[in-house]
Amino acid sequence: MAALLGTIPAAHSQNAVTKPDFHQWATTPPMGWNSWDCYGPTVTEAEVKANADYMARNLKSSGWEYVVVDIRWYVGNDTAHGYNEKNPDWNLDEYGRFVPAVNRFPSAAGGKGFKPLADYLHSKGLKFGIHIMRGVPVVAVQRRLPILGTKLTAADIYSKEGQARWLHDMYTVKAGPGAQEYYDSLFKLYAAWGLDFVKVDDLSEPYHKPEVEMIRRAIDKSGRRIVFSTSPGETPIAEATHVATHANMWRTVGDFWDSWEQLKEHFAVCARWASHIRPGAFPDADMLPLGRLGIRAERGDDRMTRFTPDEQRTLMTLWSIFRSPLMFGGDLPSNDAATLALITNPRVLAVNQRSTHNRQLFRRGDLVAWTADDPATGDKFLALFNAQDQELAPASEAAWASGPITRQTPAKTAEVDLAGATKLYLTVRDGGDGTAWDHADWLNPILLNSDGKPVPLTTRPWRSATAGWGKPAVNKSVSGGPLLVAGKAYETGIGTHANSIIEYDLPAGTTRLSTTVGLDNAAAGQNTGGTLDFLVFTKSPFRPAPADSVRVPVALQELGATAGASVQDLWTGRQIGKFTTEFAPYVRRHGAALYRISIPKK
Repeated sequence: MAALLGTIPAAHSQNAVTKPDFHQWATTPPMGWNSWDCYGPTVTEAEVKANADYMARNLKSSGWEYVVVDIRWYVGNDTAHGYNEKNPDWNLDEYGRFVPAVNRFPSAAGGKGFKPLADYLHSKGLKFGIHIMRGVPVVAVQRRLPILGTKLTAADIYSKEGQARWLHDMYTVKAGPGAQEYYDSLFKLYAAWGLDFVKVDDLSEPYHKPEVEMIRRAIDKSGRRIVFSTSPGETPIAEATHVATHANMWRTVGDFWDSWEQLKEHFAVCARWASHIRPGAFPDADMLPLGRLGIRAERGDDRMTRFTPDEQRTLMTLWSIFRSPLMFGGDLPSNDAATLALITNPRVLAVNQRSTHNRQLFRRGDLVAWTADDPATGDKFLALFNAQDQELAPASEAAWASGPITRQTPAKTAEVDLAGATKLYLTVRDGGDGTAWDHADWLNPILLNSDGKPVPLTTRPWRSATAGWGKPAVNKSVSGGPLLVAGKAYETGIGTHANSIIEYDLPAGTTRLSTTVGLDNAAAGQNTGGTLDFLVFTKSPFRPAPADSVRVPVALQELGATAGASVQDLWTGRQIGKFTTEFAPYVRRHGAALYRISIPKK
């Protein structure tokens, strides 16, 4: 009987087809570097290697391992501050598959593709990733290039429906003959290169379910363990189960930059997605815009992150307690000691990599607490955030309000009475859908005085100016391009980004402001955000500022510590002490704290 039973599993295994469980390829949140925030669509092989060398020396021992070449590595003449769609120098093979531009990636010469670069990274114990756009290249369709292994061409599998509005390199791959074979051919090529990670853009919002499934099948057929990331967000939460069944990570937001307003929005987003965190399947809060950014970015200028030290700690604390993948966006060789210390803290990274049951404990106004479990010890992790801001006056107190500015109603003219006023505050606020792509323009702003003489506001210095992303700019958009609204170009104006306040001292005798307000074309072509409210105030739009730091009390019973607990500060490693019923540390405004709560064992 024992011998007979022993044959049953063996016979069964001969007939079974084992499907690879891709969740085992990334059981913890992936950690790495991505070229997007500092190099946009222009990164070179030398720059990728420099960042990889830094990672191998300084970060690999902390768990950082992926090096990802982001968008348009197949265009030889792309540019910063926008994509070159006028005369792109395409590089693709005979089967309509994009290959690296040799002038940017010299080791790809001779048809080698990215294999030499992947080999270089692998030799350092690192992993290699690329960004691709969903779909089939428009140029492959136009040239009717064949699909590997079929008698069909790219012109047989494409649809113009659903084409990305913000970049027109690709058409949708429609389901039908040749579609799966096309994606199979892509990942056959990528596997031959030695790819470990793929970020697929224009896939999450709107959610392209058929192509998500085709990509999953193609990866599985490739024979290589390629971690699959979808982008950008927010992925529809109704598709949470589907995306977790097909991808290792998926975006929960649009492109995230060094903007406090965008960071603050993540508290609600992360709370919404926390119940969907699983080993090998992670909601992705997007990249870490830390260190040196914007060297040749698609948007923004060369700078160190605009996040304050407190905000940087908030970012790392929230991403860690939420277990988001960690993809550093800055130029690693430009890091200072503080940035390196921020991203290599072993106690904080352990929360990101090994905690469970991550969830928001409470939100009381803008005081937020998150908790998670340490499965190894039974301890609790506790993250506390003070996201309080100086409150703003309501729109009802404004001298003029635009009402909603959207892609459907992108512009409005304004005539604002300023008689008797000494101050002017041009204000732009988010219209209710988040601040992503809230690029706003004040166009041809003119001050009129009592004798009717016009004074262009763009000729006067402002007293102060803030923007939710980037910096306000005169006679150009906040992203550095021309002022364009509803397809019309304007020579004079002010480009900014919600949430924004620009303050002026008014010359004596000013009676009126005349201007047009609008959503900049850079935002109108996107599929997220872009809803604005323009407001004009003649008195400060701020309420009194809150305290620099406040206590955030937590009842230990909420953490299951009915008999008290001892507390360790995970950022410093310092033991704080023992507490019986309540733990109520001070947390700085825009700052965060992260603790280990050790509960006595019964």
